[in-house]
Amino acid sequence: MRAIKFHTLTKEDKPLLDRYFRANYYENSHFNFTNLYMWRDPFHVQIVEEEDVLYVTSSWKGKLAVLQPFCAPARYPEATQKLLAYFEEVGQPFHIYDMERDYADFLRSCSCAEFEVVADRDNYDYVYLSEKLISLSGRKLHSKKNHLNAFRKEHPDAVYQPITDEIVTQCKLELNSWYKQHKQEDGTVDPFINYERTAILEVLNNFADFRLQGGAILLNGRVIAFTFGEQLNKDTAVIHVEKADPEVRGAYPAINQGFVEHAWGHLTYINREEDMGIEGLRKAKESYKPEKLIEKFNATLK
Repeated sequence: MRAIKFHTLTKEDKPLLDRYFRANYYENSHFNFTNLYMWRDPFHVQIVEEEDVLYVTSSWKGKLAVLQPFCAPARYPEATQKLLAYFEEVGQPFHIYDMERDYADFLRSCSCAEFEVVADRDNYDYVYLSEKLISLSGRKLHSKKNHLNAFRKEHPDAVYQPITDEIVTQCKLELNSWYKQHKQEDGTVDPFINYERTAILEVLNNFADFRLQGGAILLNGRVIAFTFGEQLNKDTAVIHVEKADPEVRGAYPAINQGFVEHAWGHLTYINREEDMGIEGLRKAKESYKPEKLIEKFNATLK
């Protein structure tokens, strides 16, 4: 079997990836061009299309991994065989990550090899009803609505605006300022924080080309919060990034509610990605009372 030949993900690959990701109803927040592109450098994202199948690999600290093959389910056996052969050729242990349930179920019953398939709770996506994020109605979200009302009362001049070229420039300036506050006691910055900053700037630098939706909260002409995302599937938007000035109390609830209201009220669900096993982030995401969690699975060879 001929080995798969990958190439590094580029901006020119967007139409190709968009076509594959739109061909099926995917709920995984990582299954889109923007997410893969913004993290392509630290995770060494590579892709290839072969015989109507899209393959995507990444590596972290020298460990190779692959996403599930993107194709019709009838092609899963052949595509999986190709991936097994590729890992054997490069001399790395087989590892698929972030699988959706249908492909995970296929691997559990696959006759081509014995796979150890495990759920990855730390990377489950949190999905909310758009209408609830807009209205914040009900007892469970009462405290969120109080925070939003307090922000509006304290900052009556704060306004929501869609992201434009001019606002993109302001977002980049404010982002750099906010990240300066992440220095550790020894004056250095956590490497992952730098990766995140670079990833966000990658998208802001290509905002118009990527055809994203974005919003910002402006206070006295200054951006105090911004966010961006895109439609993930027919009924869901995914929020890629949400950042706010840590010194402005209530800025996060304001941009959260405002963006959904102005950009995504016509869709049923909002995917706000995973918590990565970070306790504070999990608590924050659970506090907005998700409608459902999108399961993800990893697999290795037994």
